[in-house]
Amino acid sequence: MTAQREWFEKDYYQVLGVAAAATDKEITRAYRKLAKQHHPDAGSGSEERFKEISAAYDVLGDAAKRKEYDEVRRLGPLAGAMGGQGGDFGGAGFGNFRVDDLGDLLGGIFGRGRAGATRTGPRRGEDIEAELHLSFEEAVDGVTTYVNVTSDAPCSTCGGTGAAPGTQPTVCSVCGGRGVQDENQGLFSFSQPCPACRGSGVRVEKPCPSCRGSGVEHRPRQVKVRIPAGVDEGQRIRLKARGAPGRNGGPPGDLFVNVRVGHHSVFGRRGRDLTLTLPVTFTEAALGAEVKVPTLATPVTLKIPPGTPTGRTFRVKGRGVHTSKGAGDLLVTAEVAVPRKLSDQQREAVEALGRATSESPRAHLGV
Repeated sequence: MTAQREWFEKDYYQVLGVAAAATDKEITRAYRKLAKQHHPDAGSGSEERFKEISAAYDVLGDAAKRKEYDEVRRLGPLAGAMGGQGGDFGGAGFGNFRVDDLGDLLGGIFGRGRAGATRTGPRRGEDIEAELHLSFEEAVDGVTTYVNVTSDAPCSTCGGTGAAPGTQPTVCSVCGGRGVQDENQGLFSFSQPCPACRGSGVRVEKPCPSCRGSGVEHRPRQVKVRIPAGVDEGQRIRLKARGAPGRNGGPPGDLFVNVRVGHHSVFGRRGRDLTLTLPVTFTEAALGAEVKVPTLATPVTLKIPPGTPTGRTFRVKGRGVHTSKGAGDLLVTAEVAVPRKLSDQQREAVEALGRATSESPRAHLGV
């Protein structure tokens, strides 16, 4: 893994608004909040701000990348030149810091060396973003589907080789496939991109007519994605190596799928728990009752105790969202339904109840 220039310039912790000692959960929580707030589809969303937030989470949300990022930030620019060794000098050509490494560092200063070769040599493909809209049920149950993206992709004519059909790239005879040429200058050895293959290490004698030798074309494509059960609104799913293709033999980037979940006509959701508002009659609330309650599967019977007020919540275990981490519950909130119109018989019954009720529910208010 190679440190990027942006790592030296950007404080990703500040971008996400978390401390450098923040836990993984705190980082994920901060990312989800900011991503939802600044998504381009949001009213106040900003595409540039969303990309900045996504780039920060791509590093801090990956344990290996975060560790290297912290080391790079601690050491400063020398980290990139010394390969993260922190200037460990000692034995065998200065121990872990070799004369070649010093040549790389000086080469970067004078616009030469391997730094130049890296720019024209193998390059990792760009990460791309896609948005996937799911129904409430699809998010709960999980689904295998496709996302449509338009991005760079391996050329469909040459398969990404850059060479015309029936031919293949050949190893550069000038640099032997290394992509660089060494230039000895006394104590130091400088490297510069091979002028024959422009640092790629291979040569295409007959370029592909479709992509003109680049091996890449910009086109729409479908990517198959398996969404796990219990995915939530705003969750970001990473598909490794499904992003834009690399250049000059470099690895492809990643595809990040941002999930959007539709609403349900009956249920709400809080993490793994489902929520439901259950209307009950005044008689059921006052006297108690057993009522049928819907779930995502078969209905269950819920016992309403006498004297149940509006707003009381009952928990039905295991009837929430099932994920790899366990099943949530169904939270049922009672709501006493007040009839808008009363028949003469109902009005007489209510008036009789009012006359039989001597204690005011507002007595504690002193009015």
